[in-house]
Amino acid sequence: MYKVQVNNQEFKVEYDSTHQSVNGKPFQADVLEYAEGKFHILRDNKSYVAEVIEFKPEEKSFVIKVNNSVFTLSVRDKYDDLLKEMGIDISAGPKLNDMKAPMPGLVLNVLVENGQSIKKGDAIVVLEAMKMENILKSPSDGTVKKVHVSKGDKVEKNQVMVNFG
Repeated sequence: MYKVQVNNQEFKVEYDSTHQSVNGKPFQADVLEYAEGKFHILRDNKSYVAEVIEFKPEEKSFVIKVNNSVFTLSVRDKYDDLLKEMGIDISAGPKLNDMKAPMPGLVLNVLVENGQSIKKGDAIVVLEAMKMENILKSPSDGTVKKVHVSKGDKVEKNQVMVNFG
């Protein structure tokens, strides 16, 4: 079971190959991914268009747009709850060594330089992808070791843009 927080409201979601439910009630929907991160959903004879705007795997959080309404989601499973009960902060886990491009795009701006100290949440790179500007932020405190991209560079998905030390 997962606990999904959507704009400050929590839902209990169960999902496997044979059973899907939300808050104990069966949930059925036809979902088609027609482009990377873009979905068409049919549920109860209603049509929805959903798009993943931002995904932060280290925080297990998403920003999605459904029919032009934006939602912020965070997901927890039983292991996250167990770690919290034990007093272990998973956000203080291993430090990130590289910032990689989350998708192909064009570097609009590089906001850091080699040797610069950064704090969690500081803007690092502005990347244009799918006609949207994405501000990529630091997931933790650290120092910029090496910047590998410049304004105007085209990057591919998972290409290393910045190293941290």
